[in-house]
Amino acid sequence: MLITLIAALLLANAGAAVKNPDTFIELKAGGDIDSLDPAWAFDTASGEIVANVYELLISYKDGSLKNFIPRLAQKVPSRANGLISQDGKTYTFPIRQGVKFHEGQGLACEDARYSILRFMIQDRAGGGSFLLLDPIAGLSSSRDETGNPVLNFDDIASRVTCQGQNLKITLPKPYAPFLSIIAQCLHVIGKEWAVSHGEWDGKEATWKNFNNPKKENSYIFDHANGTGAFLLERWDKNTKQIILARNDNYWREPSKLKRVIIKGIPEFTTRKLMIASGDADFIDETNRQFEPQLDNLPGVKLLDFPYLRLEALSFTFNISTTANTAVYSGQLDGNGIPPDFFQDKDLRQGFAYAFDYGNYLKEVYRGKAAQPRGPIPEGMFGFNPKQTVYALNPAKAKEHFQKAWAGQVWEKGFKFAVYYDVNNTIRQMACEILKKGVESLNPKFIIEVRAIQWSSYLSEMRQRKLPMFKLSWVADFPDPHNFTFALLHSNGSYPVRQGFKSPDMDKLIEQANNEIVPKKREALYFKLQELCFDEVPHIFTDQPTAFRVMRGWVKGYQPNPIFHGIYFHPVYKQEP
Repeated sequence: MLITLIAALLLANAGAAVKNPDTFIELKAGGDIDSLDPAWAFDTASGEIVANVYELLISYKDGSLKNFIPRLAQKVPSRANGLISQDGKTYTFPIRQGVKFHEGQGLACEDARYSILRFMIQDRAGGGSFLLLDPIAGLSSSRDETGNPVLNFDDIASRVTCQGQNLKITLPKPYAPFLSIIAQCLHVIGKEWAVSHGEWDGKEATWKNFNNPKKENSYIFDHANGTGAFLLERWDKNTKQIILARNDNYWREPSKLKRVIIKGIPEFTTRKLMIASGDADFIDETNRQFEPQLDNLPGVKLLDFPYLRLEALSFTFNISTTANTAVYSGQLDGNGIPPDFFQDKDLRQGFAYAFDYGNYLKEVYRGKAAQPRGPIPEGMFGFNPKQTVYALNPAKAKEHFQKAWAGQVWEKGFKFAVYYDVNNTIRQMACEILKKGVESLNPKFIIEVRAIQWSSYLSEMRQRKLPMFKLSWVADFPDPHNFTFALLHSNGSYPVRQGFKSPDMDKLIEQANNEIVPKKREALYFKLQELCFDEVPHIFTDQPTAFRVMRGWVKGYQPNPIFHGIYFHPVYKQEP
């Protein structure tokens, strides 16, 4: 009956007119929203909403990674127009006049200043505040190793100032990718609106009260008031559906779409029926194995495009055992693992040699992905095509497992759970392949594969309750520092979640970011990748090609190699 129903729908809709011409419906297999707060959101599902409700000072032009266009700033700063100082340290952004937030407040320079300062002082664990702390404050974190605040508020407040409607940012030293960072992460919120709802008041005396906050404590967690082309109409957390409505008072020409609906639809058959019938316009598909069932659907197009993304299986070095069933006994007794289990390098190398990379890429991605050669993706400066990589080698895996924990791992065995986010079959298969490879070496090795909701996945990860987890990193800005810092630096998003620290890697990352001679900088990144291979804090599994499915009537969609979602303003629907 199901096959007959699908066939009937295909025939009925092969030449159908555009359905719901002013409403765009996007389907996702998973990825429920983590937060709507631009200073908190640091995942792709949340980032898509933030990018459409709030706006940046400048943005990338038509998916380019080099050319910028003004948004809330009237001009893109450059040395030629005098908005970047000759020493490369001072940037001036003339703030656009006549722009209003969704609730009617007018945009002012102080809103942009407040947004920058709030982004830095909030600095939640595992978040993206380092993106601005590094170039503006010269710090990778606002806190020291014990969690005590070390940020000098007077320093950052004096470096970010308003001169009339001109936002002026003065860096302590030149920072080459600074405009790229501003074009990705600085979404402007209204200071008056935020403060009126209990957010930071912008004063030095109170900033520490808002440092590393709890997500749900913020009004901005599930409320929004931006200047973007769409405003938040409703977020239903239970059904994983979010609705955006057109901002009819947008400072540019309003969108042709009146409404955007983003739905979490875990069942593939339902997603297929909806895209085939025209009840959905776009699928953010994650599973390449569904590609043959979607190919050649009448009125449907499949899109492949490269983007800067790495996927990895990551180890947690200091696992929290409090109320944590993933570690079972919590000891190295054959029925669990201790908190410091993965601190043994031989153990990590054993896992890396037990993973079947070739079969994973062939069977799961249908060949449309590459094995990464380290923390820098192919296509980016610093990538080393000759870097040694791990390959499936049961003999070497066994050798390292027998050395791990002075032989105790091989003798006693272990039991723990590895995690993936619900309905993400790509990550599920990676976990299953790891399980198969490791368990085949010793009957005392037991790995349970578990699925949890995306928001819970992120929360458990931040609490270090996941012994191993599968996650990706998509470029925040197109520079190797973004990947190496996030994946390897002790204050980066991944190491904070893992409890991983390598002083040698920290030093190389900082040296490479400060080096202005390309050849010398490249050499530092090559050395860093060698060290990463030896230390193996992550098992780099895949650099996939993006896979999207959409109706032929969708127009104006622009794929972006460093943005996972859709920027809806230019999108519209029209008969092919």
